Amino acid sequence: MADEEIQIPPVATGAAEAGPAAPKKASKAKSVKAEKPRADSSKPAKPRTRGLSDQEKLERIAQIEAQVAGGATLKDAVKIAGISDETYYQWKKAAAQPVTQASVASVAVDDELAEFIQLEEENRRLRKLLSEKLRAENADLRKRLGMS
Repeated sequence: MADEEIQIPPVATGAAEAGPAAPKKASKAKSVKAEKPRADSSKPAKPRTRGLSDQEKLERIAQIEAQVAGGATLKDAVKIAGISDETYYQWKKAAAQPVTQASVASVAVDDELAEFIQLEEENRRLRKLLSEKLRAENADLRKRLGMS
């Protein structure tokens, strides 16, 4: 160890010369790493599908369904359209959803109010049963402990 301590100062002077070079190498390595993602991001692997209008989404769904009807597999048809399977199913569900929302909107407010009142009455009834049960248990425990 004593020998190593003696050798460190000369290495330290050599390291002082190599010291600035070492951080430059590290910064070059960082800049190379930083450049790689930029190069990858400049390559559009898939067509950009964000921000499509509802009409464009419906057109893609129709295109996929036509290809499936023509004998292509769903996976291939979706790949050709440039979207994922999940996206296809989400779009298809969203396209069918406005029809169901219209039927929900047609439900009368009176029906919802009647259901709400019925639930409140059931809630009151259940609370009353629970409170009676707890009072009976409490009275029974008081008797057992001799507190009454």
